[in-house]
Amino acid sequence: MSPDTQRLHRLLGGSELAALRKRLRARFRRAAPAPSFTLGPLSLSERRALEGLLGRPASQAASLRTTQEEFDRALSRAGLANNLRDALEALDGPLETHADRVRREQDWATVIDNAPTDSRLRELLRTPAGLGLLKRLAGAPRTAATLLAAAAQVLARLPAAGTPLAELAAATVHDAHALDPGRGLAALVLRAAEGARTKSSSAETSATGTDEDERTRSRWARQGVAVNELAAPVLCLNLVADADTVCGRLLCIARAAGEPLHLSLRSLLRAPPRWLLSERVVFVCENPAVVAIAAQRLGSDCAPLVCTSGMPAAAQRTLLGQLAACGAVIRYHGDFDWPGLRIGNFVMRSFGGGPWRFGAQDYMAHPGRALEGPAVVAQWDAQLEPAMRSAGFALDEEAVIDTLMKDLAMHADP
Repeated sequence: MSPDTQRLHRLLGGSELAALRKRLRARFRRAAPAPSFTLGPLSLSERRALEGLLGRPASQAASLRTTQEEFDRALSRAGLANNLRDALEALDGPLETHADRVRREQDWATVIDNAPTDSRLRELLRTPAGLGLLKRLAGAPRTAATLLAAAAQVLARLPAAGTPLAELAAATVHDAHALDPGRGLAALVLRAAEGARTKSSSAETSATGTDEDERTRSRWARQGVAVNELAAPVLCLNLVADADTVCGRLLCIARAAGEPLHLSLRSLLRAPPRWLLSERVVFVCENPAVVAIAAQRLGSDCAPLVCTSGMPAAAQRTLLGQLAACGAVIRYHGDFDWPGLRIGNFVMRSFGGGPWRFGAQDYMAHPGRALEGPAVVAQWDAQLEPAMRSAGFALDEEAVIDTLMKDLAMHADP
């Protein structure tokens, strides 16, 4: 028979009896529940409900001894449900038994055993966090097998060389939106590609203030995949590269003229320049005004300079990553304010850089713009944050521009 849900709710439903139903449901999850069991301690409403269902006389006992068979007979005789399990599922949803759980675990084990041979996926699934991620994303073993197969197809194309995200998705799983933000396939592919033991980049979001879209764009960029590849280009001046790519030729032309150049994420991923900056100092500033002033005052006699334009976006991160990989020596300067210190922490930590006149001895407490927001510790100089907090004033890059220009002139090509 189908459960009589209305009568069941009147007899065993409601929040007042939720704890009792939870105890009854727990019995089904056990491997070998005893035939008889005791329910207790019972509230007055719980005892009255059980006595009414089982046909027991009213009592004041704090507990009640019964069997599942007694429940099944009482529910069937009253036309409420075939048995206790059907009744509990009608009230609170599907109930997983011990046999169900064992079967589900076996199904998951089969999925893992038959997972694609991609080493990155295999490594991910060997970790509890990676397996937990797959289970959360897929929900069920059958869905997980399909998800793993699709992930392996995408991973086989990584790292890419500037392939747009939608093109990658269409070419691998025949769905241009399959790798859109928020899709389970995108999360699994990125985690596997970044390495199973890579810490979650959610910490990067809170530490750097980067929004979710920009963080995702940067993660794909590290795999050579372009997301919104023409947004937020990186501003630079006098970077040195071989002229064997389009991007390299543009850099050579701009350097000869001493003119700033914007490099798109697309150009950096599709045809990365062959950088000629091994062991050369590359100065990095926070504000585009520094680049404009350097071009005006020094032109081609300026040292290599890159601007983060605030917190580095995907193009800035890609360029700085390429420069660090080629052996360039990164030196960063930013505003002496809390966001500036946060950016400095990120740049120096991510690209192995050091400070460029960005320490406590370089900070001058000029009266002016007040420091706002929570303080940030400078990971490269423990004395900087206390000095700034004590003075209470911010110091913008433009306020020390003459000193920065001297360094850029001193380190220019001879």
